[in-house]
Amino acid sequence: MAQPCDIAIPDVFGPIQIGSLEIAHPFVQAALSGYTDLAMRRIARMHGAAYCVNEVVLDKSVLHDGPWQRKLLTVEPDDHPVGAQLMGGDPTTFGPAADKMVTAGYDVIDINFGCPAPKAQNRCRGGFLLSEPETASAIVRNVVDAVRGRCPVTLKMRRGLNDSPESERNFFEILDLAYSLGVAAVTVHGRSVEQRYRGPSNWDFLAKVKRHAGSRTVLGSGDLFAAYDCIRMMEQTGVDGVTIARGSMGNPWIFNQCLQLASGKADVNSLEAPTIQQQRNTIIRHFKETARLHGKEKAGKLMGKFGVRYASHHPKRKRVREAFSRGSSTEQFLEVIRIWYDEFT
Repeated sequence: MAQPCDIAIPDVFGPIQIGSLEIAHPFVQAALSGYTDLAMRRIARMHGAAYCVNEVVLDKSVLHDGPWQRKLLTVEPDDHPVGAQLMGGDPTTFGPAADKMVTAGYDVIDINFGCPAPKAQNRCRGGFLLSEPETASAIVRNVVDAVRGRCPVTLKMRRGLNDSPESERNFFEILDLAYSLGVAAVTVHGRSVEQRYRGPSNWDFLAKVKRHAGSRTVLGSGDLFAAYDCIRMMEQTGVDGVTIARGSMGNPWIFNQCLQLASGKADVNSLEAPTIQQQRNTIIRHFKETARLHGKEKAGKLMGKFGVRYASHHPKRKRVREAFSRGSSTEQFLEVIRIWYDEFT
């Protein structure tokens, strides 16, 4: 369903290597909890994303029999390469979960040491593990052992739990041990865990990490809301690629825009915003993919959170956003499309 990208890119923005896996270009669809299901990944690929990461899942969910587990362990033929991002706090369950994900057909296992959500911190998961180098290292070791070279293992990290020197020491201790154990790449978000999404992402720290890592693959994250931001991060920090998270929500066009800038086919001033018709086509396709995945009755409600994001591209963004936010059914969602994307001039 998704078509491979055929745009030639200069070497500086060319393919990136994640272990044995070559990714066509360095602009990655990041994992987004509650967003990057199969439907969103298909839309991202349609607009140029070459590599996508599934929304973060708890390791214990992968091990628990039931409909959700079966959905997690189903990888469609057109959804490659795709990463599985795992989160948890118990080193003993990470390995078996990773084994199941690899057996199911995921191309990469990504370990989440970056989630800043209070719920994750309270349960000693995600970014909390940056304060626990021994536990974090045990998790990495168990996952690498369980995968046994069948696919690359990667990490998602923030620059530390907080701004303290101890936090930075813990970060680099975990980073170095991860690389020594065979982790193929690390994604680093430039904010601390305690910072969550407040204030700017520290791109100087990303540059420091890349200098420290040398030839090993480092991807950058944080404050990537436009294609130019992605190019600028790579040029300023030297990271090998970028993972686009919040900047891709309701904005799949960012991937092709990155490719246009990277290939020299466009500059910042000549990038074109999606037309109303292009927006409509993408939203409808996203709706159909969501209906196929979750059922038509659920699709309208599930698409509401995407609709308010897509609305930011509409000339009447505030009114369209409000219209999407009021809807709670498939009929209401499609009515917003009819009024604001079919009849709007």
